Amino acid sequence: MKMKNLALATLCLIAASLFAVSCASSSGAATQSISKGSVQGNWIVTDIQFEGIPANSKVTVFDEASYNCFKGSSWSLPSNGKGSYTLSSTSDGCTTVSQPIMWSLYKQAGSSMFQFKKLAEGVKAKDVTDGYRVELSSADGNNMVWRAPVTFEGNSAFIVYTLQRSR
Repeated sequence: MKMKNLALATLCLIAASLFAVSCASSSGAATQSISKGSVQGNWIVTDIQFEGIPANSKVTVFDEASYNCFKGSSWSLPSNGKGSYTLSSTSDGCTTVSQPIMWSLYKQAGSSMFQFKKLAEGVKAKDVTDGYRVELSSADGNNMVWRAPVTFEGNSAFIVYTLQRSR
């Protein structure tokens, strides 16, 4: 009789464990949904870091200029999606650029993505087929982090942009 009670208790314990595991919340990386409202506004790129790319590498970003030229760049992201970014002239060889863009948010595999197209004078956004997409790692209203996947020497790497809302 004791063996039968032990088997029944073990079976109940296993069933309770399975039930508890199936009801537990997932502990995987939770993706937060980022709203357009937390992204729109005026931003300054305060830092650019590399993951999987040596620090001294010459990296051109957004088919525009060296990553160093984007440090301190300002991004205007109004609610209508017609924005711009501006690079300033520096002693490092960066030239002043003001680039109109069309921007939006996009969901990809559960992640929020920031995407934009460069707009040329007289060309409508619907006629531009090339653009850029970066993962929005965070956007809390005052700070925003973009992670841009790139291939460096045949390996996956990331360029990580940190932006701060400008006043």
